[in-house]
Amino acid sequence: MKARSSAKRPSVSAPRSVSTRSRPKSQSGREKYGPIRRDLQRQRKAILDEAGEGITKRDRQEAFPDVSDQASAEVDQNFTMRIREREQKLLKKIDEALERMDKKTYGICERCEEEIPYPRLKARPVTTLCIECKTVQEQEEKIRR
Repeated sequence: MKARSSAKRPSVSAPRSVSTRSRPKSQSGREKYGPIRRDLQRQRKAILDEAGEGITKRDRQEAFPDVSDQASAEVDQNFTMRIREREQKLLKKIDEALERMDKKTYGICERCEEEIPYPRLKARPVTTLCIECKTVQEQEEKIRR
């Protein structure tokens, strides 16, 4: 009788575990990139909030009596502008990544059309290339230079 009961248990529990596992997998398929989406949305909000603060607290260009103070202020202003330009580019990439998520094309390499591994997407959520294709792209850029 023990053999029968143990034989019945796997057949009864196996379909349950398969069907139970199937549901979360299909749900996680839809929500697979949920944590990444939330990270991107938080990052987007932070950039926009910071940009809003930058607009309201706009630095006035002051006239410094000392030439070195004036030069230092201009260097700081140029540095701030470069950071804002980078943030603007990142914001565009974030918006594109969120759009790809909506279109269900997120996580697919634009070059080889293979799935980009989740750890890469987690590390670099705005990426559009798998590591192999990115390596090839960087090598091609080196050759062009």
